[in-house]
Amino acid sequence: MIAYFDCFSGISGDMTLGAFIDIGVPVKWLKETISAMPLKGFDLTVKEVVRNGISAKSVDVSVAGELPSRNYSKIKSVIENSTLSDNAKNISLTIFEKIAGAEATIHKCEKENVHFHEVGAIDSIVDIVGTALCVEYLGITKFMASKIPFGKGFVKCQHGLLPVPAPATLAILKDVPVYGTDIEQELVTPTGAAIITTLTEEFGTIPGMVIEKIGYGAGKNENTTIPNLLRIMIGEGRAALNDTIDIVETCIDDMNPEIFGYLMDRLFDDGALDVYWIPIFMKKNRPGTMIQVVCSKNKKEKIIHRILTETSTLGVRYYGAQRYMLERDYIEKETSYGLIPIKRVKESDGSFRLVPEYEVCKKIALEKNIPIKVVYEKILNECSGK
Repeated sequence: MIAYFDCFSGISGDMTLGAFIDIGVPVKWLKETISAMPLKGFDLTVKEVVRNGISAKSVDVSVAGELPSRNYSKIKSVIENSTLSDNAKNISLTIFEKIAGAEATIHKCEKENVHFHEVGAIDSIVDIVGTALCVEYLGITKFMASKIPFGKGFVKCQHGLLPVPAPATLAILKDVPVYGTDIEQELVTPTGAAIITTLTEEFGTIPGMVIEKIGYGAGKNENTTIPNLLRIMIGEGRAALNDTIDIVETCIDDMNPEIFGYLMDRLFDDGALDVYWIPIFMKKNRPGTMIQVVCSKNKKEKIIHRILTETSTLGVRYYGAQRYMLERDYIEKETSYGLIPIKRVKESDGSFRLVPEYEVCKKIALEKNIPIKVVYEKILNECSGK
């Protein structure tokens, strides 16, 4: 299942939660699940609103009594000690860590001690944990988003007036495609920025997909020239030509070959989708190596920086490319080696193909001291019922 975030008017935590609820996540289930955490005294209400003729869900979180003092360390403890699934915990913690990390850098303090309204408020905890629960409820496995718009002007916060986008928002959205508008309003909050960068793998146009459901989440500001809404579409992915990637490449004939292994590891750490070493002959018939890296557009600058700083090259080339993609996800299968993750690929004819993961098979082979090909064969035979 694919989700596409159409952020034509920005993104915030309540807009995200509202859009998911509009798609069909039950409000009662959300409230009950979040209430099972050590988080009491809040109420989640949802109402139907209309913005520029478009019906949407507006989410409000009310709190009874005074808000307790919370920093990142305390929020982390609340989530870790909850009964949430591991996946919901991981998504929630990653989102909060992005916000806390940005604030720690800006204010020059320890991340664990970051304390500010946007993180400490119960409504942000509800928005973030609620978003993680919605992702799980809807079974979404891949996320894509449009480029992110910025407003202009100033926003009032705990530290006084800050320029829009707020420093934390700007820090979180580093390496993400953005564009400016003439709207004098904060279109993207730190929570919204952390949600979109945690979930989304690619930023660009709508991917090849069969849209099944559409949800609209409303922001609180109604005085905008465009509807203050976030639109989320979910559906099944299909192979499509509009999945655009970047290819970064360079040719080298004067570098210590021992560096190539290290470089490949770092490129994958930087978000490369694939890395190739291609033998070539260069000028004066010298043997060389073409480094070719496939990456998403928002990772291109980081990949280029890595190649320029870690190799002897004087420059790189880059260009866009389009690719067909078969839909894939991960499932868990019970085998004689225990419960293991398996990649499930959906073929063009609708049939499925199971592909054991190399790292999983490698670990089993080393632990059992058996050939890795035996592990592959046994897993495939057991999962296919042979």
